[in-house]
Amino acid sequence: MSQNIYDQPDFFHGYSQLPRSRAGLDAAAEWPAMQALLPPLAGARIVDLGCGFGWFCRWASARHAGSVLGIDLSENMLARARGFGHDAAITYARQDLETLDLPAAAFDLAYSSLALHYIRDLAPLLRTIHAGLVPGGHFVFSTEHPIYTAPSRPDWIQDAAGTRVWPLNDYQIEGPRSTDWLAPGVIKQHRTLGTLLNLLTGTGFAITHVEEWSPSDQDLATHPDWAPERDRPTFLLVAARKPASPTP
Repeated sequence: MSQNIYDQPDFFHGYSQLPRSRAGLDAAAEWPAMQALLPPLAGARIVDLGCGFGWFCRWASARHAGSVLGIDLSENMLARARGFGHDAAITYARQDLETLDLPAAAFDLAYSSLALHYIRDLAPLLRTIHAGLVPGGHFVFSTEHPIYTAPSRPDWIQDAAGTRVWPLNDYQIEGPRSTDWLAPGVIKQHRTLGTLLNLLTGTGFAITHVEEWSPSDQDLATHPDWAPERDRPTFLLVAARKPASPTP
């Protein structure tokens, strides 16, 4: 089973205080860029992998999605999501993404926000997602950027001249990284950008967009504290499609 850090009381309390936890999608810096990657949602059958508090599930339902299945490993997350009230279009279910089971060809869109960097063996999950999408279906996700996950100590340092530097090391050494984020010993999985993209194409996905998210000038005018995000990317955003069946 995956490390279920979100059901650890101290971690969950800290996570609940984050701006994106308290205010939802609009408080997530990368959300406008993610939103731009989404296909039309009206009538779409959607699965949200790592749905957390259900912010995207409710957003998609409000835009007339046909159905939304929100999946998360954490009972705390699912309880908070259900606590926002009943929505006939949304179903929440507890599953471990490491052993995810989806019905075949049941979804038009698979969506995931900042969950895939917790997955130890990504290939089986990608195969499950691919099989769960209809031909022509979309897969849109964000994950922590490999430049962000690679360092053994992921935090800024200063060089001899006092310049802020991101300590990129061990980039080509893939595998687990133990970090102290909200709680000690949080395990994330580092894989290179090439590995990630090759896993997608090897599964049969056609990649349609890759974005190493960075704040715009307009973003920085409103949020000057985001300036370090231009020195190294925190988020990687990807849109892909399951190719449509060939015409007979």
